[in-house]
Amino acid sequence: MRQTLPQRLYLICYTVDKGKFQLDSTQGRGQLLRAGAMTELARDGLLDATGGKVVRRPGKTPDDSFAAAVWGDLPEGKPKGWLNYVHNKAHTAEAPVRDQLAAAGEVTISRGRLMGLIPSERVTVAHPEEVRVLQERVRATVLDGADPASMSLEDLAMAVFVAEVEVVCVLSRAEIGAHKQELKGLFTRFDEIVPGLRPALRDSYLASRAAGGGWSI
Repeated sequence: MRQTLPQRLYLICYTVDKGKFQLDSTQGRGQLLRAGAMTELARDGLLDATGGKVVRRPGKTPDDSFAAAVWGDLPEGKPKGWLNYVHNKAHTAEAPVRDQLAAAGEVTISRGRLMGLIPSERVTVAHPEEVRVLQERVRATVLDGADPASMSLEDLAMAVFVAEVEVVCVLSRAEIGAHKQELKGLFTRFDEIVPGLRPALRDSYLASRAAGGGWSI
C-alpha cells in the first residue's frame, strides 16, 4: 500500500534491532503523527500557514481518515497558533494510525495483561527490513548533507521531525548535536514551506517530556 506520511512516521520509531517500539524513540510520537498529517494537508492546499499561523482552507475532505480528523480540528476563518493543534490531541493520534497499519498487515497487535491485571499491548512491525531502509534514508538525509532544495517534502519532513522529537533509533542525540549545521539547512527549508509547524512540534515535545507525559498546556 502507499503509506501516508503519518504511517511512515509511526513505523520509523520502531527499534529494529530490539524488535519493538522503545520509549526513548516514541515519547513524541503523537505530536509527530499530527505534524505529519498537517504537512500533507499543507502540501494538498488544505491549510494555510502564512505568517506562521494555521487556518483550514475549504476543500474536499481527505480520503485518509486520520488526515480528515486532523483537518477537521484546524481553525476556520481566523488563523491561530500551531501549538494547540499539534499538542492537545496528540494522545489520541497513535491508535488510529496504528489501526490503519494493522488493517493493512503492516503491524500486528498482541494484547494481554501484566501480572494478570493490567491491560497491555505489544505492536510488532511485519516488515522490519523495510523500516530499516526508511530509517537509513532519513539518516543519509542528515548525515550526508543532502541539499534541502532538491528533496521531496516527505523526505524533508521525516528528517526534520525525527530530529525535533529525538527519535533516537534513527538519529542519536550525539548525531543530532554533531550535525547542527546540516539540520539548520533542513529546518530553514521546511519553515519556508510550512512556517510555524516545526517550532510548535518541538515545543510540544519538550512540554510533554518535561511533564512526564502530561498533555494539556
